[in-house]
Amino acid sequence: MSSLFLLFLLHITIATAAQLRPDHYLPTCPNAESIVRNVMKKALIREPRSVASVMRLQFNDCFVNGCDASVLLDDTPTVPGEKQALASINSLRSFEVIDEIKEALEKVCPGRVSCADIVIMAARDAVALTGGPDWKVRLGRLDSLSPWLEESNEIMPSPRSNASYLIDLFKKFNLSVEDLVALSGTHSIGQARCFSIMFRLYNQSGTGRPDPAIEPKYREKLNKLCPTNVDQNVTGDLDATPRVFDNQYFKDLVAGRGFLNSDQTLHTFTQTRSFVKLFSKDQSVFFKAVVNGMLKLGDLQSNQRGEIRRNCRVVNKR
Repeated sequence: MSSLFLLFLLHITIATAAQLRPDHYLPTCPNAESIVRNVMKKALIREPRSVASVMRLQFNDCFVNGCDASVLLDDTPTVPGEKQALASINSLRSFEVIDEIKEALEKVCPGRVSCADIVIMAARDAVALTGGPDWKVRLGRLDSLSPWLEESNEIMPSPRSNASYLIDLFKKFNLSVEDLVALSGTHSIGQARCFSIMFRLYNQSGTGRPDPAIEPKYREKLNKLCPTNVDQNVTGDLDATPRVFDNQYFKDLVAGRGFLNSDQTLHTFTQTRSFVKLFSKDQSVFFKAVVNGMLKLGDLQSNQRGEIRRNCRVVNKR
C-alpha cells in the first residue's frame, strides 16, 4: 500500500464530526428530512430495489475521502468521476432518486441542503422504510468540489474480499469487527450481479471448483441463476427476504447461503463468526449495532473545501 494512500486514510480517520448535529437544518430547512423520506417512499413503491441501491451510495461515498457526495459527480470531458471506479461501474445505480430528492428540496429550500447529507438521510430511510431501525442522523456536511476516482479504486473492497482483508480495511477507519459485521448486514435488502459470484461457483481460489462453503442446494439455485454462459448483469437476491430489512441475512450465512464471498466469509472466519451467530439469533442486537455502525460511517470526513451543490451531479458554476 502506497505511503500516499496511508496518508489519505489517516487524513480521513482523524477528522472530527464535531460540526455535525441532528438539528442542523432546523433554522434553514426544517422540513428537509420529511421531504427526503417522502421521495424515498415513492421510490420504494416504484421500484423496491432502488432504496437498497441508494443505501449503498453511503458506503461508496463515505469510504472515499469521507461523506462528501463525491460519488454522485458525473464525468466531465477532463475529469472522470467515481462512477467509473472498479467497485462502481455497472454496479452503482438509482442516482435518479437522489436527483429527485434534490429537486424537491431545491423547490422549498434552494441552496440549503447538501447532497452529502441527502445521501445520509436517504440511506437511513432505506433501512427504516423496509422494516429496519430508525434513528436521528447527524447533518451539516458539505459537498466535494471534485471526484476521487483513484482513491476509490484504491480502497473500495471487491465481492471477492475475505473477512481478514475487510477487518484490516475497516480498522483503518476506526470501525470495529462488530461494525464490519453489522454494516455488512445492510445486505439484508437488495440484489447483486452474477458477475460478483461467478468465481465462487466455478473457480474458487483458482481451483476450478465451487466454494465449498456454499450449501449444496443453494449452489444448485445459484448455478441455475448464473450458468457459465449467463449475462453477468443478471441479479440475485442478497438474502431470502430482499425487500425486508431483518436479520435473515445472518441466518442465511449460518446456513451457508451467503450470496457474495465477502458475505459468507464472515461466517467462516473466526473473528467475525461470533457476531454473525449473535445477530442471527437476536435481531434487536443487530439493529442497535447497525445504527451505531451507520452513524460512525456517516461521521467519516475530510478537511477539504466544499460547497452545497445545486445539482448533485455537477459542482456549482464559479
